[in-house]
Amino acid sequence: MRVGVHTSIAGALENAAHHAKKIGCDTFQMFSGNPRGWRSKDPSPEDCERFKDARGRHALGPVVIHDNYLINLASADAAIRQKSIAAFRGELLRALALGADFLVTHPGAAKGGTASAAVLTCVESLCRSADGMRLTGLTILIENTAGQGTVIGRTFEEVAEIIQGASRHLPMGACIDTAHSFAAGYPIHRVRGLTETIKKLEATVGLKNVRVIHSNDSKTAFGSHADRHEHIGRGHIGAEAFGRIVRHPRLRGIPFICETPIDRPGDDRRNIGTMRRLAGGVTRGKR
Repeated sequence: MRVGVHTSIAGALENAAHHAKKIGCDTFQMFSGNPRGWRSKDPSPEDCERFKDARGRHALGPVVIHDNYLINLASADAAIRQKSIAAFRGELLRALALGADFLVTHPGAAKGGTASAAVLTCVESLCRSADGMRLTGLTILIENTAGQGTVIGRTFEEVAEIIQGASRHLPMGACIDTAHSFAAGYPIHRVRGLTETIKKLEATVGLKNVRVIHSNDSKTAFGSHADRHEHIGRGHIGAEAFGRIVRHPRLRGIPFICETPIDRPGDDRRNIGTMRRLAGGVTRGKR
């Protein structure tokens, strides 16, 4: 099992790799720029080389970049969509320059339109963002959502439709978030529920296309459609369920990345430790 966390680029891009190594990660996720702004400074060639050197020296992989939170590739608003396409193109260029393996994006929201139209808009926007680019070595991952408001991607079917539509032109895959799945109504906290969810994931997205798992417990209840992450084992999914998830033979070969809170110094290291203990333990749980 490869496990890591989302790490900070504060001070320098390579600091994300250094921190990941320090706390015992095998893999890590990061932002490549400002996560809450439309524009980000492009890294210099020297910045990129220092980052790639640190990543290689620490033998960390895969490297995952998460795009910024303002991007809405499914927007029915032409101005927002244009800004999102330009911002996502910048994310692609930075990910390529840094030698990242995956770029994770939320599919967006359908405010002002229907979910089916938003799915098609997302596909078109993804393709326009990468127009004329060669994404050698980089795969775009669509992340499932908790289903809050008008966001799309709540169901595996919607995630699969986006992947299938864009994969005609782009290297595509999925990032499945445990907290989002639970909040969206997939009963991964139960023995049979996890089995059913994995079958559904195989029948829609295809497990071979699930390249990263965001491993997060949930502060909110099952089916809440609220996206609030909790420390592993301390939320409504629970430690027993996470033990089954990380030990499942169809899942344990996929990299797990925690996006859990930092309430106290060392929380990221503790969540990694919890994941590894659960991967080696034996538990009994709800059916």
